[in-house]
Amino acid sequence: MITALVYLVLYIVIVGVVIWLLLYLVDAVPIPEPFHRAARIAITVIGVLIVILLLLNFLGVLEPGGAPRLR
Repeated sequence: MITALVYLVLYIVIVGVVIWLLLYLVDAVPIPEPFHRAARIAITVIGVLIVILLLLNFLGVLEPGGAPRLR
């Protein structure tokens, strides 16, 4: 259980760094405003979904490669 928690924290840190780098890249590249905002929103939504899936997998709600199971 402790190793799973360590892996979860490690995955969340890695996802956070990748999301931060993508947001930094979007801010550094000069693109028009509607596309800039849409890119930031898309990156944030995808990052949040990845973290939610990691947490659901950690709790055992999701089986690897399968649909959610009800208890």
